[in-house]
Amino acid sequence: MIRLPAPLERQLKQLFPRAQEREQFVVETLEKALHGSASFIQQELPGAVGGTLHLFSDGGSRGNPGQAAIACVLLDPVTGTVVREHYERIGIETNNVAEYRALIEGLKIARLYHPNKLLCHLDSELIVKQLSGEYQVRMATLQPLFREIRELSEEFAFVSFKHVPREDNHHADRLVNKALDEHPSPHYEKP
Repeated sequence: MIRLPAPLERQLKQLFPRAQEREQFVVETLEKALHGSASFIQQELPGAVGGTLHLFSDGGSRGNPGQAAIACVLLDPVTGTVVREHYERIGIETNNVAEYRALIEGLKIARLYHPNKLLCHLDSELIVKQLSGEYQVRMATLQPLFREIRELSEEFAFVSFKHVPREDNHHADRLVNKALDEHPSPHYEKP
């Protein structure tokens, strides 16, 4: 059986309290939607993995604020293979905004794979402590990003946030620098 997003799972449990009825409903609905077409599954689903996935995210800016970029790497810990990676420039931002936005992008990507367990690794101790409730989020610019992460986290059966040293987050860090290096900020010469 495939893993459904947590909000959908909760709705189904309300409609069908018994697991057998829920499963029957899901099977019948999928059969109707697919009409026996296996090619639909291959084209439309990104490769639902289930199980446990590791998300490494990083954000940074050159200057604070300055030109900023984000990166995230989704890893299958069983095989050690990269399931997906993403990096991009996000304009002029602070380091903390970039760190939050990297995690948000990583969570959005991870939910496509419906992991039963998502372990998020960040090299920003501040953000991990804010997400764990140890620190308050006082900066107004970070509060909506914090709330978005909380909302996205509800879509996973289990999600955790762990601080790791920068050297253990080297893949995501390298992608942040790659995004910044590929599109350097404009250089202005004085007349």
